[in-house]
Amino acid sequence: MIYDQRSILSGYVSGLLSAGHVTFTAEEAERTLGIGHGAFLDAAERLQRRKALLSPRQGFYVVVPLQHASWGAPPPAWFIDALMRREGQAYYVGLLKAAELHGATHQAVMEFQVVTAKRLPRIRAGRSMIAFYFRKNMKAVAAGMEDRKTDTGTMKISSGALTALDLLRYPQASGGMDNAATVLSELGRKIDPEELAALSAVVERPVVQRLGYLLDHLGHDGSTGPMLKALLARGSLPWTELDRRQALDPDFAPEPRQRDLRWRIIVRRLPQIDG
Repeated sequence: MIYDQRSILSGYVSGLLSAGHVTFTAEEAERTLGIGHGAFLDAAERLQRRKALLSPRQGFYVVVPLQHASWGAPPPAWFIDALMRREGQAYYVGLLKAAELHGATHQAVMEFQVVTAKRLPRIRAGRSMIAFYFRKNMKAVAAGMEDRKTDTGTMKISSGALTALDLLRYPQASGGMDNAATVLSELGRKIDPEELAALSAVVERPVVQRLGYLLDHLGHDGSTGPMLKALLARGSLPWTELDRRQALDPDFAPEPRQRDLRWRIIVRRLPQIDG
């Protein structure tokens, strides 16, 4: 009987792959196959030991196609939308991963970076690491989310404008100011100025100031006029550091190298662009 149940689940998994699906829940499989929860868990564990199945979250399963067996999982893009629907959370693929999807990257992105309103632990999916970054109010930036086709459906990713803002909002995820500036040197060409202005009205002012300064510095000043107008409509701008870590680093001279009056940014070291 145990053997039959395992065979049934294996057939169910094969049927999903044939239909172009790679995810399912325990409840869906139990209902479709007419087996109990304990029997399902036994069968699922057997497939997991064979590296044919992955469970990144309790009750949620990802089928590992044969061509991805050496990686231990299909690409996260294949299942991130289904996973976040399982979590009941709005999300978007963002930061360096979104920049890569927009064609702006100078090195391999080590994490599959996701922004969501729920604090979630990182997930190891085979060779991939899915890292989650918290944003309290996802609705405020909904205009900066767009659908991107994947091999198994679609997923949400941040637009060029939202990606640019997030690179400055989450410096720990962006690889530092130099790396953010390097990515922005390419991404800046793909930013819609009006969308950037609209998003600048709902993002923290220091983040907008830093991005505005960098875009000007990188030669993308054609995108920053509406952005600055939206920012000034929120009131006077306080002075802010381009890189807060530099202000606290004793290796930097106490006197700033530059004070940018347009964005009221204090620059202690100009960002270095890679390549």
